[in-house]
Order: sequence, then C-alpha cells, then structure tokens
Amino acid sequence: MLGKFQAASIQRKASMKRLLSISLGIFITLCLIVGTERRAWGYVDPGTGLVALQTIASVAAAYAYIVRRRIRGWFSRKEKASVTLPAKTADPTELA
Repeated sequence: MLGKFQAASIQRKASMKRLLSISLGIFITLCLIVGTERRAWGYVDPGTGLVALQTIASVAAAYAYIVRRRIRGWFSRKEKASVTLPAKTADPTELA
C-alpha cells in the first residue's frame, strides 16, 4: 500500500506528463499551421492595427482587473496591525 506522499508524487508526475503532452501537441499544431501557410494577396485596412492595439489593451485591462488586489497592494502602505490577546480565555467547564 502506498503512503500519502508517494501517491501524491505519482499523481503529480502523471499530471505533469499530461501537461507536457498537451503542450507538445499544441506546439506541433502551431508549427504545422505556420509552416503550411500560403501567401494571401488581400487588402489590409488601415484600421487593422488599431483593432490589434485595442485587443492588446483590453486583455491588459482584464488582467489588471483580475489582479487588482495585488496592484492595489503595490501602491498602498500597510501598517502592521498589532494583535492584542484577551487577558483571560473562557474555560468551557466554567459555563455555570
């Protein structure tokens, strides 16, 4: 019978193998897409660059919204709060 730590280690190795195989599959697919690309002789609208810029800006704004607590922590100074302990803790046997 395996211990908790051995089972967790085996599970981590299996998930890493799965992640590696998925990543490798995505990489190979992207290489094939880029490698078999044909030249497109089409018209590129001048506003296309602005659409790309807007996409990048919206992704950055969404990321900032998700991690706003960390960003807020960078710009705010936090004083360490002092913790005061109660003088006497209640004993559960002294309820009466």
